[in-house]
Amino acid sequence: MLAKEPVPGRVKTRLTPPCDPVEAAAIAEAALADTLQAAMSSGADRVIVALDGAPGPWCPSGAVLVDQGAGDLPTRLATAWQATRGPALQIGMDTPHLGSPALDDAMGRLVPSATDAVLGLAEDGGWWAIGLRRPHPEAFAGIGTSRPDTGARQLARLTNLRLRTELLPVERDVDTWEDALAVASVCPHGAFAAAVRTVAEVAR
Repeated sequence: MLAKEPVPGRVKTRLTPPCDPVEAAAIAEAALADTLQAAMSSGADRVIVALDGAPGPWCPSGAVLVDQGAGDLPTRLATAWQATRGPALQIGMDTPHLGSPALDDAMGRLVPSATDAVLGLAEDGGWWAIGLRRPHPEAFAGIGTSRPDTGARQLARLTNLRLRTELLPVERDVDTWEDALAVASVCPHGAFAAAVRTVAEVAR
């Protein structure tokens, strides 16, 4: 998992407004907590958090913390993958509505020898998850992020590397306040939904 310490002003800036920086950071922290709970409840042998910043109460004690390193996002993704061993699934902090069954399903698709990679495209044109049977040094290099064609470009890269790739279900990730409301509505009992409701009630 690639994650950023939920410091006000550094995370979820597209949630402002209606959130202020402190509220946006609280929502980010809740998203991290829910996502990591799902990961820790899954069948993964290890849960690795490639962290930008310092861990907080949202980080479970069983998670393995590694540094993201420096550079742009593709470089930091490649650095994070150096900590893996065997098949692995990369997720972020933008899909707190996905529970451990969805993560287990994605990982399970890497088990057959006919699959080298899995990719979960996001509704906004990005991707929410990528899985690789083994790290590949060219998997992320040069692919621009936060673009409407990031997911398509990532899929093309995997194909060009001749990695046999299976697509995961398309999911909505949390970038905007509208995304936050929609995602909270499908996972109403988690920390993320509670944090979103707190802001929504104040904003009325």
